[in-house]
Parts: sequence; structure tokens; C-alpha cells
Amino acid sequence: MSEQRKQHITLRLDAHTLSINVPADNEHLYRKAANVLNEKYRSYQRRLQTTSAEQLWVYVALDVAVNLCADAHANRLQPIDEKIKELNNKIIKQLNKE
Repeated sequence: MSEQRKQHITLRLDAHTLSINVPADNEHLYRKAANVLNEKYRSYQRRLQTTSAEQLWVYVALDVAVNLCADAHANRLQPIDEKIKELNNKIIKQLNKE
């Protein structure tokens, strides 16, 4: 297995700076993820103006975790949905023959 080339990047998450090495091919994903987190943070900050930064990051983490769980659930159901559509199409074809 060949080792992936690493890229050193610096990300800013609200007032925090994160300096990390990431796979060069995934640099754009890390930057996009940082933008998503910052957007969620600012959204919670606007809605919950008196909440501490630490508490806002907890809300952001929970929000992201819920979205990951929902996506994982949807991905697990996708093959089942496709099979149901296929079976429905077969039933409709059979009914139309009669």
C-alpha cells in the first residue's frame, strides 16, 4: 500500500486555529468541513446570543452527529427502497397484463 501525500493546512474554527496534516487529495474536504462548522456555529450564535462558545460548539457537534446518523440510516435503506420500487414495477406490469 502506497503512502498518501500529506498537505499541511491551517483551519480557523471561530476563534480557534487548527494546524493539521491531511491527505492532499482531501484538503478541499477539510476546508469545506471547516466552513460548514463555522456556518453552523454562527447560526447557533445568532439564535442563542447569551450562550458560551463552549456550549455553542456542543450544539454544533450534536447537529453534525444527528446529520451523520440520518445520512447513514438513509444509506442503509437505499437498497431496500430500490428493491421495493423494482417489485412495485413488476406488480404493476403483471396487473396491467390481466
